[in-house]
Order: sequence, then C-alpha cells, then structure tokens
Amino acid sequence: PPLYSGTFDCFRKTLVGEGVRGLYRGMAAPIIGVTPMFAVCFFGFGLGKRLQQRTPDDILTYPQLFAAGMLSGVFTTVIMAPGERIKCLLQIQAATGETKYSGSLDCAKQLYREAGIRGVYKGTVLTLMRDVPASGMYFMTYEWLKNILTPEGKSVSDLSAPRILFAGGLAGIFNWAVAIPPDVLKSRFQTAPPGKYPNGFRDVLRELIREEGVASLYKGFTAVMIRAFPANAACFLGFEVAMKFLNWIAPGL
Repeated sequence: PPLYSGTFDCFRKTLVGEGVRGLYRGMAAPIIGVTPMFAVCFFGFGLGKRLQQRTPDDILTYPQLFAAGMLSGVFTTVIMAPGERIKCLLQIQAATGETKYSGSLDCAKQLYREAGIRGVYKGTVLTLMRDVPASGMYFMTYEWLKNILTPEGKSVSDLSAPRILFAGGLAGIFNWAVAIPPDVLKSRFQTAPPGKYPNGFRDVLRELIREEGVASLYKGFTAVMIRAFPANAACFLGFEVAMKFLNWIAPGL
C-alpha cells in the first residue's frame, strides 16, 4: 500500500513523525540555487525575446513568447538538475528509515564519489523535458494575462500590484499543469537505485502506467497547486519591482 493516501495525509504524517522541520526536508539545495536560477531564468527569457526582435520595440506574438520562455528552461536546467536530484534523495530517505545523507553537501559529495559528475546530474534530460515546455507556458501565460488585465488606454508597465500577483499566480498554475507529468518521471528516475531504469524515462513511464495507471503521472497535483499560485505571484511581483527599481537607478543600463 502507498505510504500516503494523499496530500493532506502526507502533511499530517510528516508533521507527526518529524515535526515542522520535516516539512522543509531537502530545502537547502533549492534555496542555494533559487537566486541564480531565477536570475538565469529571466535572463534566458529576455535573451529569447531579443533574438526574435528586429528592433527593441517589436511586439512579439504569443508563440514567439512561448519560444523565448522555452530558452529560459534550457538555461535553468544547468542549475536545477543537481539541486533537484539532491532534494529528491533527501526527501525520500525519511520514508525508507535509512539516513544515508546528513545534508545537501554530504549528499552531493557521496553522489560525486559514487558516480562522478554524471551521478550529480542524473535526470538532466527529464529536467529539460519538464522545464523547457513548462517555462514556455509560464512566460507566455504571464504576458497574455498582463495584456488582458491592462485597462484600455493604459500601459502594461503601469499594471497594479494585485493584478501582477494574479497574473503571476495563474502563470505558475499553467506552468505546473504542463510540468507535473515529467516532474513525476524525473523524481522517480532520480531516486531509483543505479541500473533500475536502463532505458531512462521510457522505462519509468512504462512501469508507472503499468502498475499505477495514467493518473500516477499527476501524483502530487494538489500539493503543487497549493504552492504554485502564491510562490509565482510573489516571484513575478518581485521581478517587476526589481526592474522598476533598476530602471529608476540606471535608466540607460
């Protein structure tokens, strides 16, 4: 039988068994990577837009924005793949009852010692399969919602904070609606014993569908969606505020 019957059962059992700290297990790796990851993410999106513009004032179509967003997903994978691998391993070891890794740094050291850099970057292809289309959806949806929410006769740059929060939150939901199936495959592959899936994600996909059905590709949907709206609303608001501040201090930068 599964260890948890659902999101709230997982929350309750984790809280009872490990306390509040158990809810934050494996957070050191993503926290270390989150600042450079978002910096690279927004840089990649900006670069993707500039590569498709003949002049800086060109307005891109939604498919072009999607393509620019996909480029940002390629950029972030370099940072995301090892952090995701370490985070997943630390999060599942509590369920196995075995404490193999004492923390993020110890996990990284052991992975490198056992399999070199390939061990640290295991699951990179699946991370790309998750982040490239999801990032395209993320940025395209955000730009689309900003245009819809901008009052007639007003500029998108003058959008109010509540509207930015709403657009960013919904963009996060659309992002994860695309990202969840490859994320499930990635997490299963990254935490599997060496050699279990010799053909990569195809073996993981076949096993999941055979043993648990197509619905298993959306495991964790509720937990992800609870996080997606507030986290991404805050992310985009922070980005817009930072851009306005930088444009105010160095308008020609």
